[in-house]
Amino acid sequence: MTTSLPDTTAEKETTAAPPKQSESVLGQLRHRPEAGALIGTITVFVFFAIFGGDKFLAPAGAASWLNIAAELGIIAIPVGLLMIAGELDVSVGSVLAGSSMTLAIVSGHWGAPMIVGILLALGLGLLTGLVNGVLVTRTNVPSLVITLATLSGMAGLTLGLSRITTGTTSVPVSPDPLSKSLFGTLIAGQFEVAIFWWLGIAVVVTVLLQMMKYGNWIFAIGGDKESARATGIPVDRVKIALYMASGFGAALVGVIQTILYNGAQVANGQSFVFNSIIAVVVGGVLLTGGYGSVFGVVLGTLTFAIVNQGIYYTGWNSDWASLILGILILAAVLMNNTFRRLALSYKPRTAKKA
Repeated sequence: MTTSLPDTTAEKETTAAPPKQSESVLGQLRHRPEAGALIGTITVFVFFAIFGGDKFLAPAGAASWLNIAAELGIIAIPVGLLMIAGELDVSVGSVLAGSSMTLAIVSGHWGAPMIVGILLALGLGLLTGLVNGVLVTRTNVPSLVITLATLSGMAGLTLGLSRITTGTTSVPVSPDPLSKSLFGTLIAGQFEVAIFWWLGIAVVVTVLLQMMKYGNWIFAIGGDKESARATGIPVDRVKIALYMASGFGAALVGVIQTILYNGAQVANGQSFVFNSIIAVVVGGVLLTGGYGSVFGVVLGTLTFAIVNQGIYYTGWNSDWASLILGILILAAVLMNNTFRRLALSYKPRTAKKA
């Protein structure tokens, strides 16, 4: 489920060269872009399995961090694609809140069918992504600034319209059985159905990056957008599509949370703003673009969720959770840089001509 960095000056797909036959599996692993993320995930899992004990490993414990990983991962995967393409999107928190309130107001406060509220909520995410993409591609303003403005503007719009429409910032909703089963079911009373949405999205995006030219376009744009443009890659259209995917992911999580908890609040989603970027960085994606993998993002999301919840099973003071997470981020970045250099410098042995 990994992808290698493509040639940024050509549109053609690249294939990984065969590894040295004499090299061990571990030796081959260190050349992969998500090697650092894999080591990090295994390390934190073993750490909390030892100090968290049976409660961490029990179904309820596993559900606590898998549920967080699923919701975060649905947002982190499209955000990771954007970062591979050399862009950022920090508006996802407000998009999530806006989509949640849209669904709750339309189908809860106004009583419209759930399908109408869901489609409007997802449409809001796509529209916000479209606005972000157009502004980023048509101006010279950095994507961080554009999406920070969207983050603030969407938050104010959601709050203002919610108060005008309902007179409150919290709106209940009663989802129908089909919507509940698709978005808000707890499997075995503990595991969110969002886990399957997360894994499904990961598989689809992995296929896109590995088996379609669109994936090479994303890497090429992140490596050097001007060279990519010179080879005929539609840089602006690709970026706009990626921003729309990011908005859709945030809106989907908004729908999931609204149906799962039977309501929405204006303040929902703000923790996803930087948590999604943290998960992507821990997963080995470069902030400068052009390098990363979906599998790495999945591992980074798991690592973040395990650390976020694991501290509560150790019995230690939860005030130290942020410190542990900060140390983890720094260690992950340093380790990922090391493995990235190894991967980019890897030159497999070729067979000698007879």
